[in-house]
Amino acid sequence: MVSGIRTPDQRIRVFVSSTLRELSDERRAARTAIESLRLAPVMFELGARPHPPRELYRSYLEQSDVFVGIYWESYGWVAPDEEVSGLQDEYDLAPREMPKLIYIKASDHRDERLKTLIARIQADDTAAYLPFTTPEELHDRLTDDLATLLAERFDESRTGPAEEHDHAEAAEPATGRVPVPYSATIGREDDLAAVRALLSASHRVVSLIGPGGIGKSRLAIETARSSEDLFPDGIYFVPLENVLEPRLLLTTIAYFLGIRDTGEAAIEERIAHALGGRRVLIVLDNFEQIVDAAPLLIRLYDLAPLATFLITSRIVLRIRGEQVYDVTALKTPDESAGASVERVGRSTACVLFVDRATAAKPGFELGDENAAAIADICRRLEGLPLAIELAAAKVRLLPPQAIAERLEQTLPMLTAAARDLPERHRTMRATIDWSVSLLPAEQRDLLEDLGVFARRFTLEAAEAIGIDRTWEGQAVEALSALVDGSLVKATEVDGRSVYSLLATVREYALDRLEARGDVDLMRTAHADYYGSLTARVAPHLGGAGQADAVAELGLDLPNLRAAVRHLVHSDRLDDAADFAWRLLIYWWIAGFFGEVRVWMLELLDKQTVISQHTRAVAWFFALWGEMWQRPSEQVVAGLGECVRLFAESGDDDASAMALAARATARVQFSIDDIEKAEGELTEAVERLRDLGNRWAEAITLVSLARIAWVRGDRTRALERFGEAREVARASGDIFTSSIAGNQRARLDFLRGEIETAETGFVESLHLSLALHYEEGVAYGLEGVCVVAAVRGDTWRASALSAAAGSIRHRIGVFDAEAFTVHTPYLAQLRERDPDAFDAGERAGAELSIAEAVALALPDAGDPVLRETLRRW
Repeated sequence: MVSGIRTPDQRIRVFVSSTLRELSDERRAARTAIESLRLAPVMFELGARPHPPRELYRSYLEQSDVFVGIYWESYGWVAPDEEVSGLQDEYDLAPREMPKLIYIKASDHRDERLKTLIARIQADDTAAYLPFTTPEELHDRLTDDLATLLAERFDESRTGPAEEHDHAEAAEPATGRVPVPYSATIGREDDLAAVRALLSASHRVVSLIGPGGIGKSRLAIETARSSEDLFPDGIYFVPLENVLEPRLLLTTIAYFLGIRDTGEAAIEERIAHALGGRRVLIVLDNFEQIVDAAPLLIRLYDLAPLATFLITSRIVLRIRGEQVYDVTALKTPDESAGASVERVGRSTACVLFVDRATAAKPGFELGDENAAAIADICRRLEGLPLAIELAAAKVRLLPPQAIAERLEQTLPMLTAAARDLPERHRTMRATIDWSVSLLPAEQRDLLEDLGVFARRFTLEAAEAIGIDRTWEGQAVEALSALVDGSLVKATEVDGRSVYSLLATVREYALDRLEARGDVDLMRTAHADYYGSLTARVAPHLGGAGQADAVAELGLDLPNLRAAVRHLVHSDRLDDAADFAWRLLIYWWIAGFFGEVRVWMLELLDKQTVISQHTRAVAWFFALWGEMWQRPSEQVVAGLGECVRLFAESGDDDASAMALAARATARVQFSIDDIEKAEGELTEAVERLRDLGNRWAEAITLVSLARIAWVRGDRTRALERFGEAREVARASGDIFTSSIAGNQRARLDFLRGEIETAETGFVESLHLSLALHYEEGVAYGLEGVCVVAAVRGDTWRASALSAAAGSIRHRIGVFDAEAFTVHTPYLAQLRERDPDAFDAGERAGAELSIAEAVALALPDAGDPVLRETLRRW
């Protein structure tokens, strides 16, 4: 990529990609623009010709700094035995980090495959996408854009490359995506090859076994990131360090697969739908604390016959099909061979130390004066990567010789104090002890207190639990010191600074906190803080600010789970129920009912006096899944009891919502009860309207509309959906607006009001994107698909349907057949033009969500929408 400003003999090279004949004038304009800025144009004429020499233009691309794509009507020629044209191949081969300037000449007659390529480009957050009409306009735009790009890169070069590198490494992965390592992985080439070989041999479970700090998680991450060719249908990363109950394994896997557990179907069924026929890799990190759940993986063999599981654990799972790979320490120098710079430099443990020391203290180097000390440090730490990283971080304060001397004095004593642990566990624990011993008392106390956080936390959260602690008022400085010491990691998520502890360090902190007798005190402070956070955020879940509230709670989800778990385990059952009930809307939108049900069943099993309101909340969540999956008279009666208990406890709002749930349970159990259900829903709507609960009123109106649709009264259904949409819009409720708007648009379509329907489908798609609601995105794509179908756009309709189907397949959610409108029209298109239909279907199945949305929406080039798609 462009890195600063080059000298004249190292001119920045601009690769220009386009078809030749149709854009000959534009190519000349591009050359003139590039040369006017004293840059070097790379006009590789063979690239767009039949059967281009691929390796040649790959080399041209690798030597270039900026990619310029100019497209009009032609996709270019596809050579025999090739799947794409040279034009697309050039775009695909351009490195992701290379700046891309894309110019699209206006046309109403573009090749279908070029439309697909342009849709991809519109969704590519590394590409700037601009329209033009004449060669002269292209010349001016390209000149301005290149000048702006050079100015931006010049500004970046002044901040230094390290800043850019740190920011890139700190990027937080989306749910289920494999995280990006903070730093380079050293000395694991042979391990990577060996684990890849096990995965490619089609073993169902490969377990990476070793002590804490040995590098199991890093090896799993690097293996996953290098195995995309083995698992073309996806790779998912599932952290388990905060999952303590074995029965939560399936719900946790479902969450990181992107499956919404709304209770409407068994989680096993959802997983089976999502993974059926897909060759995927699922990384389950830190399995040792729920090793009793290992037999559940056998069930997943049947649910997902093509899935492979890569496990990290300190304990062998001992289940059928498991292949164990022992993760060993890094290589340390032979003590008898001397410690020359050359020998030390061949030791992977020492290379790691030098790399991390250089990061901690720029300018640090391996030399004759410190080689022996570095070798001694790595031998004493037995090649354990985490221990070496902690030691290397101390070069800010001490030279390697002083670090080695201190380890020689303290490590044997610290190791002897932990004789109940296996040998390498003792070394790791002793290293953390030594590293922590160098801290002031307040920083040591802070580290231990931070052990109560699950996965990550904010500065605000840390300060909140610090009241009356020794480090109160010092959180900023103390956290900074812990980050400098590699005991705490600092990252940024959606513009917020967040912190985390490695699992091994968190375990150490909790052990120390427990030894001091403060663990319950700090877990209570933790639960109280997140209780106050939910009280602050929950009011925004039903209206204006909904998307931000959902995003904030999603960031803190591991801590929300830990807080509820502590409230239940410490018998603060009324507080636990209030906590869960406040977040009802969040559990619904995020699809997390399964785990909430587990908490509430555990609450009900407690032999402790609870309030009527708490009992009603617990029964409501416990019966929610039963209502959808196993409806019965008992479920209807149980929800009726919730109505009574809520009312008697003075919560009329919750009572009305329970009434709506009972009405739904009636319909699920017997269609003969539809009139009684409709009456209860109507009553619930009136009560909720009087109470001012706009979210519950709108979602209950959706249920009323669906009943009218099932009864064949489409006019009444249209009115109800419209009413629900208006109530939701007025309160800022994106979620219900999306659902009601999409359903109303379907009825508009069935009434022949195509333009009105299209507007509704597009609006619902925009709303779902803003909320990151994948099921809603699938609904929206299907809506735009059916409009394209009736207009005879076979390829686009087929592609959008396939893209929506891919989303549904992956999240395990399928639409009710009674409310589906697009499938009959697709059947007609397939019969009328099978070639175009099949081509669209193949293309759509390969589209990402962002690419599919770009194909669906007429305003895909809008900067706000592009920013929204970038987050996907």
